[in-house]
Amino acid sequence: MRRATLKDVAARAGVHVATASRALNETSRHLVNSATLDRVLRAATELGYSGNLSARTLRTARSMAIGILLPDLTNPIFPPIVRGAEDILRERGYSTWIANTDDDPKITAASIEAFLSRGVDGFISAGSRLHDDTVEQMAGQGHPLVLVNRTVDRRDIPSVTADDDHGVRLALSHFVELGHRKIVHLAGPQDLSTGVHRKRAFVQGLADHGLDRGPERVAQCDAWSQREGHRALSGLLRDEKIDFTAIVAGNDLIALGCYDALREHGMTCPHDVSIIGFNDTPFMDHVSPPMTTIRIPQYDLGREAAKLLVDNLENPEQGPRSIVLPVELVNRRSTAPLRTN
Repeated sequence: MRRATLKDVAARAGVHVATASRALNETSRHLVNSATLDRVLRAATELGYSGNLSARTLRTARSMAIGILLPDLTNPIFPPIVRGAEDILRERGYSTWIANTDDDPKITAASIEAFLSRGVDGFISAGSRLHDDTVEQMAGQGHPLVLVNRTVDRRDIPSVTADDDHGVRLALSHFVELGHRKIVHLAGPQDLSTGVHRKRAFVQGLADHGLDRGPERVAQCDAWSQREGHRALSGLLRDEKIDFTAIVAGNDLIALGCYDALREHGMTCPHDVSIIGFNDTPFMDHVSPPMTTIRIPQYDLGREAAKLLVDNLENPEQGPRSIVLPVELVNRRSTAPLRTN
């Protein structure tokens, strides 16, 4: 049997092909009056048309599919988050679509449009910026959405994050207990909530411990990458006016870049400088030296985000809520007591 086309749907509904296309696209169907929309959807169901939306979606208004947006698939923090989300979604009968956006707004918008054309029921986004027009637009259009690992300025969008503030406080307390007083922070990008929250917690933590919190105590990284960690620490090491014995890195990849910079300058960790990472991404226990880091519950972040999204889909009348998960310090061998000689 020949597969029904968009032209067939338009002919059955008695409308122009462009009108049928708009009616079958979730992002544009608001442009079609309700009577015409009903005719097109009915025609598509009768013909078994499955161009933009499956026949099941047309009958039930649910595709049982979720779109997951990731900023960088090569960042090892994200696979455990995705696995956690998929495990819950599979249990609840949902399939998943995954898109890598490269943290590019244009790619993100195109990925969302592609997901919507396939009729996904909702989104989990791990790539949102603090001021994110795309997220604002999705929320304004009523698309079910849960943010994971990052948040935006709007408090009415559900999210699941780790307790970044407490993690930084744990790192600083660990250094102070080891005798360190001259501590610096290699901060992540400041257009992302994780970068902003960790930097803010570091500056406040220095004040709480009575330590120098001058602006020179923070070096800025433009990406969560090993290369940026190397660049930022190399700059600090060349600046002889900045004295430090310990580093709180914005994340584990930045911390690995610090390892590289120290080796290039003939220094070692933790003999010359102690380092704490953040996230406890896979294999940080196998680097040399094994990295002391703040462990965030990556798998649980994904699980809780998926639970929150499904709950919102099944109970849309409930208000938005967000969850903050606890973190812990994992003490390995990249930190040591301050040398006194």
